[in-house]
Amino acid sequence: MGRSKRYAQAVKLVQKDKAYSVEESIEILKNIPAAKFDETLNVSCKLNVDAKQSDQMVRGSVVLPHGTGKEVKILAFCEPEKEAQAKEAGADYIGSEEVINKIVKEGWLEFDCCVSTPSMMKLVSRLGKVLGPRGLMPSPKTGTVTPNIAHAIGEAKRGKIDFRMDKLACINVGIGKISFSKQALIENAKAFINALIAAKPAAVKADFIRSFYLSTTMSPSLRISL
Repeated sequence: MGRSKRYAQAVKLVQKDKAYSVEESIEILKNIPAAKFDETLNVSCKLNVDAKQSDQMVRGSVVLPHGTGKEVKILAFCEPEKEAQAKEAGADYIGSEEVINKIVKEGWLEFDCCVSTPSMMKLVSRLGKVLGPRGLMPSPKTGTVTPNIAHAIGEAKRGKIDFRMDKLACINVGIGKISFSKQALIENAKAFINALIAAKPAAVKADFIRSFYLSTTMSPSLRISL
């Protein structure tokens, strides 16, 4: 299947062998002929780690300064006495064992983020095989297991994203919409880069980021010089 005329035009704006700055790349991506929908600005990076070593696992989170541009549906697991706090903070779904059964038995996954209080994790741990591969499992490392459930929900609503390296030592994540201003996208990109660098495992002594690319949903990828 051939590429569209729009993609062909986009390719002409990109020098294949050049490494761009974040600012240059976003300028180019915003000048590419617009699609019929608001495309996501995506990060794709390859890390210089051994994905088989547990002490080189990379995961983290960051609250993007300008959010993701996406409405986030949040599922909160908490005790009955904290349900009012969760609802006031913006949780879309609140529950405990009945919701867990719905996920296990019916495959219900109509949420983008899952948070939990520590005491609920004995029940939520049953969902590891379902939520883990989808990056939805609550974790203390990303601040989604916490006694302050309202704070976790508020961060998610403001644009917090979690990132985790896959089996090939790659991370792919959306960091905003191309309709955002250039400055907003630059600030989001740099916030993610700083969070990624902060997540470098102590066991990794060599250069941490092997390659880093920015693209939109339907554009060519631009290699970034960090």
